Formats: sequence, C-alpha cells, structure tokens
Amino acid sequence: MSKNLRKDGIKSMTDNPYVAPSCEGKDGDINSIYGKDVFNLKTMREYLPRDTFKALMKTINAGSILDANIADSVANAMKRWALERGVSHYTHWFQPLTGSTAEKHDSFIEPNSEGGVIMNFSGSNLIKGEPDASSFPSGGLRATFEARGYTAWDPTSPAFIKRNDNGATLCIPTAFCSYTGEALDKKTPLLRSLQAVSKQAERILNCFGIEVDGKVNPTLGAEQEYFLIDRKLYMSRPDLVQTGRTLFGTTPAKHQQMEDHYFGAIKRRILNYMSDVDRALWALGIPAKTRHNEVAPAQFELAPLYAELNLAVDQNMMIMEVLRNTAENHGLVCLMHEKPFAGVNGSGKHNNWSIGANGMNMLEPGDDPKSNAVFVTTLCAIIQAVDKHADLLRIAAASAGNDHRLGANEAPPAIISIFLGDELNDVIEEIETGVPSNANHKSAMHVGVDALPVFRKDTTDRNRTSPFAFTGNKFEFRAVGSNQSCAGANVILNTIVAEAMDEIATELEKADADNFNTKLEEVLRNVIKNHKRVIFNGDNYADAWTVEAERRGLLNLRTTPEALEYFRSADNKAMFAKYGVFTDKEIESRYEILTEEYEKIIDIEGKVAANIAKTVILPVAVKYQTKLANSALKVKELGIDPTAQTELLSNVTALTNSLNDAINTLNAAVEEAKCYKTIIDYTNNVRKYADELEDIVDDNLWPLAKYSELLFIY
Repeated sequence: MSKNLRKDGIKSMTDNPYVAPSCEGKDGDINSIYGKDVFNLKTMREYLPRDTFKALMKTINAGSILDANIADSVANAMKRWALERGVSHYTHWFQPLTGSTAEKHDSFIEPNSEGGVIMNFSGSNLIKGEPDASSFPSGGLRATFEARGYTAWDPTSPAFIKRNDNGATLCIPTAFCSYTGEALDKKTPLLRSLQAVSKQAERILNCFGIEVDGKVNPTLGAEQEYFLIDRKLYMSRPDLVQTGRTLFGTTPAKHQQMEDHYFGAIKRRILNYMSDVDRALWALGIPAKTRHNEVAPAQFELAPLYAELNLAVDQNMMIMEVLRNTAENHGLVCLMHEKPFAGVNGSGKHNNWSIGANGMNMLEPGDDPKSNAVFVTTLCAIIQAVDKHADLLRIAAASAGNDHRLGANEAPPAIISIFLGDELNDVIEEIETGVPSNANHKSAMHVGVDALPVFRKDTTDRNRTSPFAFTGNKFEFRAVGSNQSCAGANVILNTIVAEAMDEIATELEKADADNFNTKLEEVLRNVIKNHKRVIFNGDNYADAWTVEAERRGLLNLRTTPEALEYFRSADNKAMFAKYGVFTDKEIESRYEILTEEYEKIIDIEGKVAANIAKTVILPVAVKYQTKLANSALKVKELGIDPTAQTELLSNVTALTNSLNDAINTLNAAVEEAKCYKTIIDYTNNVRKYADELEDIVDDNLWPLAKYSELLFIY
C-alpha cells in the first residue's frame, strides 16, 4: 500500500468496481411502503378511540389547545403501534439552534416485581421531556449551570419511526424551550409565526366575505440540492472531512461548461442510491417526487410534493438525514455544504412558499373577480413585506457557507428583489396607474370588479437569477442554502407577510360594502407605489443591476456579518414582538449564536487550511523541488541543457516559499484572533499558492484528490 490516499482510492475503485446492493428482502410495492413508519391520520384512526381521535384532530386541523386529558390515550395507542413494528426506544425529536436535529433515547422498559419488564409510555412521557439544555447554543438565554430545558410535543407533526440496522426508535416531533419559557429551538418560533400569518390572512379573507373553515395554512415545497462523491476519495480530503468544503483545488478543464450534466441520464450507481432514498422517505410518509442531475457534475436534486409548512420543515430535516445515511450504504458521501467546490455551482434549497384555506390558494389567480382580488391583495402584501424587510430575508439565507454561493452560478445575489414576470407586472402597473397597461386592454382593470386577464401560469418564467420569484401560484425564495434549516427562512417570511396583511386588513376593515372596491384599489395602489422598487424582472447577475439597485435604495448585504447587524434593529424587534414570534432576548440570543457560529467556522477553516498546507501540501512541494534539483544536476552532468528542469524548479521554489510565508501569516492571524475578514483573506492566499502548485507538481506525488476526480469518478 502506498502512502498516497488519493492514488490508493482511485486504484481501489478500479480494482473493485461498485456492485449494486441486492434488492432481495426489500419492501414490496409503493402502496405497502408509503407511510408505514408514520403515526399518520390513517393509523391514528385505527389505533385511537373515536373521541380521542376527534379531540386530537381538532387540535391538528383548527389549532385549538390540546386537551391534556387525551394524552394517556394517545400515548398508549402510539406505544402499541410502535411495539408492533419492533420499536424499543422513544425520543423527543427536536431542532436546537445548532441547525440540525437532536434526540435523547429512552427505552419503553420498566422492571416489574418478578424480575421481568413491562413496556411503559405515559401521556406525560409523550407531552413533555426534560433533556439537558446546557450544551446547546443559547446565545446567553441560559447560563451553563442552568441545564434544565423542556421538550413539548407538537401534535401537528406526526410521530415516526427511525430504523437502524438492528433496531428502531419512535421519534416524537417537539418544541424545545428553556425553564423560563424562551425558545431554544427553531420549531417554537416557526409555530408562533404560523399562528401570526394565519390570523392575519384570515382577516384578509374575511374582508372579502370568505369565512375560514379551520385555519389558514402556509405550505412549503423545499427543493434539496446536494453533491455525491466516492467515500474513498473523500477520505483523502481532510478539508472536506473537517469543513464540508474543499479549501484547495483547481477547477478542471472540463466541469459544467458543456451543460451536459443537467437533467442528463442518471448513472447506475447514483440511481440505485436515489431509489433507496425514495423508499426510505416514502416509508416516512415523505412524498419524494422528483430526482435529477443538477447543473454541476456530481450534483443532484430531490424535491418532495408540497405539505403544510411546519410538517414540510420537519420532513426536510429528515430528507437531509436520509440522504446522508443512505450515501454510506453505497460507499458515497453526501455533501450539503453550499459551496463544496470552487468554480462550479453551489447548492441551494429553493423554498417554495404559498398560503391558502378552504382548498383555495391565495396566490392562485382565479376565474372570478373575488378570487382574483384575493390573489392581487395577497401579492401586494408580499411585495410590501419583501421591500420593507429585505434585510431579514437576507439574514434568513446568511451563513458562512452560503456567503460563498450568493451571487455565483445559479444562486441569487445578496440584493433581495422580486420577479413577477411580464404579464403579472403589467397587471401591477395597471392597478397603480389606473390606465391600460398595453394596447390589448380597452380599459384599466378594477380590482374586485373585473376578472384578471387570462393569466398563463406556464409563461411566467422562473428567472433563476432572482432571489424571490413568483412561479405561477407560489413564491420561490432561492437564496436559502442547502445545509440550512427551512425554519429560519419561513419564520421570517411568515412574520413579514403577517405584518403586511395586518396593515392592509386594518385599512380594508374601515370600508363598508358600498365603497369596499374603491378602498381596495386605493390601498393596493398605495402599496405598489411605495414598494414597487423591489420588483425587478431582469438579470440579477448583471453589474448594471447592482448600480440600479443602489439607485433604488435596495440593500446589498454581501456577507453574513453585514446582514446580521440588521437583525437587532428597533423596527425588526418591534415587529417580532408585536406578532409574538421573538422576544427581544430571543433576537439577541440568535444574533449572538449566528455571529459566533460564523466566526467559529472561519476560524476552523483557517486552522484546517494552514494545517493541510503545512503538513500535506508543503512537504510534497519540497519533495518535488528536490526531485527537480537532482534531475537538473544529473542532466547538466551529462552535458545536456537543463533549462526545462531549472525553469520548473524556479517556479516551484518561488511558489513553495510563497506558500510557506502565507501559511505563517495565516497561523499568526488565527492565533491572534484577527477579524474574520483578515482570516478569510489569508486563507484564500494560502489556497492561491497551493492551487498553483497543484497545476505543476508531479501528478504521482499530489496527495489530495483533485476536482477532476471528485466530480467525475463515482
């Protein structure tokens, strides 16, 4: 065995080609698989007493307060169902402020007096748990010695079973709060924001004489992008192992410029992986719908069907876990960093958001004046929300990883704008000006009286450069990073839309039936005039847009630290407090957590880059330098012109010295805890010299798997 993990990995892949896992023993048809590991509506109807089922459904569908008296009945049914499926443990599955999920497993067993065990799971076990809260980030909400935190059952998201090779665990989705009531997780603010936007959306519908049966439900469809690389090559990249992205590596001659990977035929190994992912997700009741090759080589996408927003967020967290775990079974590694490879597309998580009630999508253009008036009103509320709170939407996509992606290929820039498409833009202009938008219209449209012109949804282009695009009956927020929880983006989106709907409803509620349409037009006209600056249908990547956006007064928050400063503004704090989504303390805590997380990531990347450059790349450069020097001497001794060797030696020597200096500078900056910008610049400088060496050092000596291998050998 050589000492070159890269070469060993490639040789192992060649000598032992991938063999697909056997399909024997796998579950049968999709109908028998789907939802089998979920305590869903069908299962609840089967296992719960009728009265208990009705009471629980009232909580789930209408948002009424949970009746604590039914908890024991639900717990008993859930236990019976789980035990029948081989479950031995249960856990309160929650989403702390780490951005991932957390769980502490407890078994059902309790000893009896005869030396045996009984299986116990009570209503109190179901409703509340008490995990240690001291080691989770709290941003100052909790002192280290104050360890108590509580998990609280979320009945609107069904329990499910997670399986491992030799067991299974019942997972109960929960919120996570401190002893003093502050939210220590991402679910609690999400649930609060859902209540806020549902209440204000119901007021909007009531203004149009529409009574809501149950509650207004925002929905979400989250497209998940990811990379897959072979595990053997992954292990030769300590930067990938420790940071999730390559800190070194030159872009190969061929990467994505041929545009042949996007929607191309899926390789057999990847398709086998995707098939296993789908089956695992279907068993969890997650409606995985599409799968395909993405733009960059080795990049792929999975998208489920839409679900109620809270459930969709939980499902996306499980999708990420299934993608990672299934990759291990196929000798692959799933990368969800927003920019694992420089020079090719990064990965996003397109957040497709809509809202509706009574089977009506409030962002769906209709065939009658009333439904169209609701549509235009909802649309204007969103335009106002995005313009007023572009800073918060930028914060929703802010992270150290996503900073590498925003503004790059297939990723929206850091300037938040809205794309509507030409046809809808004409409608908006017509409402604002009161004159026909084009020669095909004989007179201007009056909201609430006239139906919209036939609106061809499929001609509303997607505009992949826009961070916030209307795509027919929903808005697609494209800036969210692939590794981020959808919760953060939707907490903000729900809250800012709630505020806009509140303000619009307050004005409409002043009108009586006789002048309602006149008042509606006045309100919407003012919204458009005041906030149309955020609408942009052009190329968001163009330099001209940056200049134009500045002229319009739009923010261009290029980095996470720039964006985070806006989180604590007085206006933002007041809005979150008004709608009961965040307290001032909770906002301060999240600012502290996000800032600290960013700084830690930059610090870790700086240390990893310096270490790899010093202990892996520099020794190889010196070895090659020595090899060239010896070669030049031998050639000269033979009386042959050594120009080629000496020129190459001179280049390698200069780069090696520059790399050594850059490493020392970076190490000093990290040790002195210099500002994040300095460490980023010094880390990039180390990469610059290392990547130049990669292009000239003997390929047989280079120790790190190259992009041409990572992106194409799988």
